[in-house]
Amino acid sequence: MKDIDSIEDETVEEIIEKYVRAGAIVSKIRERTAKRVKIGESLLEVAREIEEEMIGAGCKPAFPTNISRNEEAAHATPTKDDTRVFGEDIVKIDLGTQIDGYIADTAITIDLAGRSDLVKASEDALDNAIKNLHAGINTKEIAAIIEETITEYGYKPIANLTGHGLARYNQHAPPTIPNVKVEHGTILEEGEIVAIEPFATDGAGRVVEGHTREIYRLIEEKPIRHPIARKLLTQLREYRTLPFAKRWLAGEHIDFALHQLEKAQIIMGYPVLKDAGGGLVSQAEHTVMITENGCEVLTR
Repeated sequence: MKDIDSIEDETVEEIIEKYVRAGAIVSKIRERTAKRVKIGESLLEVAREIEEEMIGAGCKPAFPTNISRNEEAAHATPTKDDTRVFGEDIVKIDLGTQIDGYIADTAITIDLAGRSDLVKASEDALDNAIKNLHAGINTKEIAAIIEETITEYGYKPIANLTGHGLARYNQHAPPTIPNVKVEHGTILEEGEIVAIEPFATDGAGRVVEGHTREIYRLIEEKPIRHPIARKLLTQLREYRTLPFAKRWLAGEHIDFALHQLEKAQIIMGYPVLKDAGGGLVSQAEHTVMITENGCEVLTR
């Protein structure tokens, strides 16, 4: 099995079992979350409930719960003291669980704005891609299916956001699975764990970075001179190479410490990504395991 054969002291069967269990947990949480997201509800409370439910179920968040609204496509998560509530929004909830670093990643769009056709465009693109998955397929074929499905609805796929592989403590591993037609792709192999992740928009079809960053990731642990930054670094070891939220961190002068660690290239931040034309964005995502004649959807 690609990417996991080399893990010491664990059999392939044990590793698959962890992926399957993580997927079953996150799929149930996703379905319950879809019923929680209503106009007037707190973004922060929804994110907290999701993450607390993961821990209560015996796993951990693989990354901070993304709650991206309207033109936001990814990397939006509430702040520590967030007072925002849902309005008449297109709401993307992207959530992931991990068991010993083995990740299940899924996303859903909740329509509070009366744009069910936009939501259906990304959902159908995901379903059509999954129906065609099997060992030996080229990712360029999946990309073409996603683009054709979304454009049939009159929308654009987001060209610079992609699906991706999942590996131990690595949320975005190879291969890349584009959402638009490409000339060259990668052959998917039996046993690979991948996330298929279409985005549809009525805007520009590409995202740009915003100014807000609430999510970070440890890149490389190395010496840092400032004691406040060193102290924070000890906290970050818990997350290994997986993303974490600023609101998860305890202590004083967090912004200063994060700035010092980022300047030293010990961590990197994830700016909120928005459609470049200000268009509304929908998203759908499942984690799948590629099989000889199809795939097993781990997050359904």
